[in-house]
Amino acid sequence: MPFAFLNAAVSGPIAANAAAIANGPTRLDPIELFLDSDIVVKAVIVGLVLASVWTWTIIVSFWLKSGGLNKSSRRYEADFWETRDREAALSKKMRSQVPSARVAGAGLDEWKRSTKNTPVDRDATRQRIGAAMESQIAHEADELAGRLNFLATTGSVAPFVGLFGTVWGIMNSFFQIGAQQSASLAVVAPGIAEALFATAIGLFAAIPAVIAYNRFSDTVNQYEAKLQRFADKVHAGLSRELDRV
Repeated sequence: MPFAFLNAAVSGPIAANAAAIANGPTRLDPIELFLDSDIVVKAVIVGLVLASVWTWTIIVSFWLKSGGLNKSSRRYEADFWETRDREAALSKKMRSQVPSARVAGAGLDEWKRSTKNTPVDRDATRQRIGAAMESQIAHEADELAGRLNFLATTGSVAPFVGLFGTVWGIMNSFFQIGAQQSASLAVVAPGIAEALFATAIGLFAAIPAVIAYNRFSDTVNQYEAKLQRFADKVHAGLSRELDRV
């Protein structure tokens, strides 16, 4: 009789745990994990999802913008060297649309200001023309890379934010263990799954941000180098014009 009572006492919790496991979810359901999570974990997940959406918005917009700028710059630079009317090539319309036109325009504007009065200090004029175009190139690169800092921030911070949600969720699981006075898998597993879901979302936001930031940073550097080469050619042409002044 004592052994029968002991078997009943032991088999009761085991049967309850087996029933809880059997009735539990059989596949990963992100929406259910989110709805069942703690309010703090929900806030972390929502913030990371919003960061991920904004990250992909930046990725798509940068890809479209950089592709358009490269095409327009190549087309403009080819036309610039073929035309003899530099003033028409540097019209307000072209400056508003093409970065290469703004770079060449900065050099030509400085050339006009420096050669307005005589005698002309050729060495100083060459330096000012170079400085004006260098400044414009830096401005164009900054304009293109304006929102890439958000990608870098998301790539470095999102995993830690997700980890914070995970730690909070695990702490909540320990409180559930204490409240139910049971450390069975049926009690612990749901809370741990919800907690780890926050880390997964953090990685989901961080990985594309890091990849895109590294790739787009290289794109900005290449674009700046192309503008610099074009500016060097324009500077050489204006220097030859100075010799005739």
